[in-house]
Amino acid sequence: MRRLWLIFAQTATISLAILFVVSTLKSDLLPWGSRVATIRVAENDQASKIGGFSSAAGKAMPSVVNIFTSHEVKVPRNPLMDDPFFRRFFGEPETQTRRSISLGSGVIVSPEGYILTNHHVIEAADEIEVALSDGRKTLAKVVGSDPETDLAVLKIGFGHLVPITFGHSDKVKVGDIVLAIGNPFGVGETVTMGIVSALGRSNLGINTYENFIQTDAAINPGNSGGALVDSEGNLVGINTAIYSQSGGSLGIGFAIPVSLARNVMEQIMEKGTVTRGWIGVEVQNITPGLADSFRLPDTRGALIAGVFRGGPAYAAGIRPGDIMLELDGSRIADSSSMLNRIAELEPGKSASVRILRGGREMNLNITVGKRPNIGKE
Repeated sequence: MRRLWLIFAQTATISLAILFVVSTLKSDLLPWGSRVATIRVAENDQASKIGGFSSAAGKAMPSVVNIFTSHEVKVPRNPLMDDPFFRRFFGEPETQTRRSISLGSGVIVSPEGYILTNHHVIEAADEIEVALSDGRKTLAKVVGSDPETDLAVLKIGFGHLVPITFGHSDKVKVGDIVLAIGNPFGVGETVTMGIVSALGRSNLGINTYENFIQTDAAINPGNSGGALVDSEGNLVGINTAIYSQSGGSLGIGFAIPVSLARNVMEQIMEKGTVTRGWIGVEVQNITPGLADSFRLPDTRGALIAGVFRGGPAYAAGIRPGDIMLELDGSRIADSSSMLNRIAELEPGKSASVRILRGGREMNLNITVGKRPNIGKE
């Protein structure tokens, strides 16, 4: 019995030793041995078919630049230095200043080096530096700006620039996919995606002339002046403002339509300034209460709240309390659309208006004037 037990023990020991060697050196021979998984890798042409907007982003990103502005600001001095006792020992304090750095974005619009951005990005700047997507940096000069639409044009001296392709903002519809490209918080060029949430946003108190595209594509500080492009990478707007109580994106951003931006840009590039029509009136929207009091069927139109004496509207016979229904053949929806339409008129030309006075419609002709400095229309 003892002999059989020794034979069994020796056999088991040899078997375990063989199993150990095989599992270490030739594990694939065992039924439970580990095997290398077979992985399939897509070919290059297959990988390019993955859904996304990389082609649109790749088309537009080389045209978007980062803008860094700086200016000197005075630092309040210590109030103790107003005491003659301290001035006696420490002398008259020197005026202290520090450099304030701001961030923004811009869009290359021509191979000649013109860049479109927001007015508030470069406002009061002593120095403007532009950084291109390829890493090049240079100082830029201001060609002109228009505070009333919050647009400005810069120029740099670099060659080999990639200008953006202009799209058609009048063809943009609510629900369309859009990409916002810019430099949020100074982290570097970034692309965010969203949809067009609304069109024709106005009466927001941001600019004098408002006709914003609203989007939920994330727009944050530093995105101002950057590009809003469609799914093909074509420019449809200039990102300019956000609605936020925290300073970050809450999904409500506003962009200036490229149709308005291009008109302003071309005037600045040609003349260095923007010329607008002016008739000399103050207007307000028709509220439901005003519509009832004037016995109007709806709230369309604009109430003339004031008329500048000696202005074009006064000379044409328009008076406070009139309601402007049409301007040069275009129906007036509200006060904002009226101001935008007046601005498009050429100074010196005659424009027809239809007004409502005392329940009776009247047709008048106005000789359009040139809009003076910022103020009421």
